[in-house]
Amino acid sequence: MDLVLLDADVAGLVQRELNGGLDDSGIAHLWGCIADLDKIVPLIDEEYCASYFAKLRTLAQVAAAPYIPTAI
Repeated sequence: MDLVLLDADVAGLVQRELNGGLDDSGIAHLWGCIADLDKIVPLIDEEYCASYFAKLRTLAQVAAAPYIPTAI
């Protein structure tokens, strides 16, 4: 997994969310990035890098929060 690309993807998606919201493909891509971060963060053995990507995951989760389906 390319961490630089993952970082750039999340940054771009969060920026799009802040500038007016994400379309369906953006939402799907953001959730895909979150899933990738969930897989990769526990495997990072360098403390600073692991901390950075854990925070990036939190940022992505906050941006994705409006798109969590509500329970019926």
